[in-house]
Amino acid sequence: MKLTNKEFLKFLISGGLNTLATYGIYLALIDFVDYKISYSISYVCGIVISFFLNALFVFKQKVSLRSFIKYPIVYIVQYLINLLLLFALVRIFHIPEIFVPLIVTIVTIPITFVLSRLIIRTN
Repeated sequence: MKLTNKEFLKFLISGGLNTLATYGIYLALIDFVDYKISYSISYVCGIVISFFLNALFVFKQKVSLRSFIKYPIVYIVQYLINLLLLFALVRIFHIPEIFVPLIVTIVTIPITFVLSRLIIRTN
């Protein structure tokens, strides 16, 4: 599997589109259900949207049930890495808490890209 800059750029674009879509879903639901439920629904929708954008647009792969079922692993791994980095940056490196989520997001983008690519391309 050859890594291409074009794929990574498409990954960033799809991430931006996914963020806008999930935020839109969150805003659409917030008037009808509690914000925690709205966030949870939009988060799950974000995983689904991300899968299809990455499979079809970024990596140009056929969608398979097997990769769809395995895809949430990407988000679990990303979440655990984020927690570890958050702790290290705040507690060990004393970076202000308001900046840490941005740093963590930037650091984990390549990890998320590689994991997404691996899961989607190994049907």
